[in-house]
Amino acid sequence: MAKLSHVDESGRARMVDVTAKDDTIREAVAKGSVRMKPETLALIQSGGVPKGDVLAVAQVAGVMAAKRTHELIPMCHPLLLSAIDVRLEPDEKESAVRITATVRTTGKTGVEMEALTAVAVAALTIYDMCKAVDRGMRVEGVRLARKSGGKSREVALE
Repeated sequence: MAKLSHVDESGRARMVDVTAKDDTIREAVAKGSVRMKPETLALIQSGGVPKGDVLAVAQVAGVMAAKRTHELIPMCHPLLLSAIDVRLEPDEKESAVRITATVRTTGKTGVEMEALTAVAVAALTIYDMCKAVDRGMRVEGVRLARKSGGKSREVALE
């Protein structure tokens, strides 16, 4: 089994020392979705959700979450993010809102956790804003779709 980078020789959790790593342009793309009743999706699209503009609020929540990832994930490095793009697309065929987050930086460590956190928080925001009208919503498929930079150059995961 490969050695875990976030565990020291005595088995204690630690933040990885990235001092010797080169600064490179790094990007990560994460995806996920929130499935719901067709009526709920229609309500979101028409702007009829009592709590407000669901897609706009979820988009801002995703951006804010990416910027604060290091405060939520204990061993995550604080990063100077150069770009965060959170897109929410209604999918009427699947009765879902599809979420894609792209995060970029130039630094010593990747931005996978920031992209994943953006998607997760955007999805949770949709759930929170719509739970009064649809308790059966499901957050699904939160995953890393692609990453680039560092030693791995580019890795497409889907």
